[in-house]
Amino acid sequence: MTVARSAERVNPASTSSTAAANARRSKLAAATEPPIRPGPGTSVVAMGGAGIEGCITLANSNLRLDVAPALGGGITRFDWRHEGALVPIFRPCVHPSADTDPNQLACYPLLPYSNRIGNGHFNFSGRAIDVPRNRDDEPLPLHGDGWLGAWEVEEEEASRVRLTLDRSGGKPYSYRAAQTYRLDGATLVVALDVENTGREALPFGLGLHPFLMREADTELSAAAGGLWLCGDDWLPVRHVPAPPAWQFGVAYPMPPTMVNNAFTGWSGRTSVLWPKRRLSLTISANTDYYVLYAPPGADYFCFEPVDHPINAVNLPGGGEAHGMTVLAPGEKLAREFRFTVERTGEAVRRGRPRAAAGARGRTAAR
Repeated sequence: MTVARSAERVNPASTSSTAAANARRSKLAAATEPPIRPGPGTSVVAMGGAGIEGCITLANSNLRLDVAPALGGGITRFDWRHEGALVPIFRPCVHPSADTDPNQLACYPLLPYSNRIGNGHFNFSGRAIDVPRNRDDEPLPLHGDGWLGAWEVEEEEASRVRLTLDRSGGKPYSYRAAQTYRLDGATLVVALDVENTGREALPFGLGLHPFLMREADTELSAAAGGLWLCGDDWLPVRHVPAPPAWQFGVAYPMPPTMVNNAFTGWSGRTSVLWPKRRLSLTISANTDYYVLYAPPGADYFCFEPVDHPINAVNLPGGGEAHGMTVLAPGEKLAREFRFTVERTGEAVRRGRPRAAAGARGRTAAR
């Protein structure tokens, strides 16, 4: 087996000591990273476990990304590459296999809706819509079924892969979906789209569910206008302005208490800081909401950029009044999510423009 490497330019002025240092870093990287079988475009990491063919690996000089098509098309690891070492940005799935629970992944897609639907039921356009439970350990339907299916690999390149999922026979949601992962320098770009293949219009929504590394000094900056308070079943009961401890207008320590709420009026841009690691992560998306799930004492937290809050279809006004997009048969909804890793302070020096938020992204199917 060989390890896939990015091509490096040779500096004619390099000294022998520099060459020796580069050689040492290359040896360290080879020892640190799992062995990779070279493939036609990307590379495949042996994962083991019945029914698992492998994990598609995308890598460049800044990032490494492992994607498991058979596990909901989710991510098993997303790392920053620094001096031959892999620094986890998303909580890694250490031993992915056919029996891996999706909540052990590093990230997975949310479609055709995010989070829970109260009573597994909602009314739309004069029709009663029943949504079945999709997890034995959950009393309510959760996150749609995209994260539970096996996706197909449609296209592969060295720094890009496109996966597809066909749920045309699904009820009540009949759809086809695609997600594209692409590495662009120090940025992971995830494009997610869904097409209504059913006979009736329905409200659709999209999002991502990354599990971010959490350390004692982790800080979050994610300004929002308000949030939905939840009951014991985690369904929203009342919308309120964000309390001071949860405003996150500037970089703020993670709350020590449990947070599992949908935040509204998001700017579409968030920063996560790891001061001891001197790393920052900028998350941007064309959505207006996020769900923050931060269990106390855990080594991770979830910042989920989504286009609608929890149980949006049953909130006053229905899903369309809370960010969801009604798709007629043949229409598509598309969203894009970007994760940029930098050394602390680089984003400020570069002065990158803010990403636009709130674009609905609905198009007619081709």
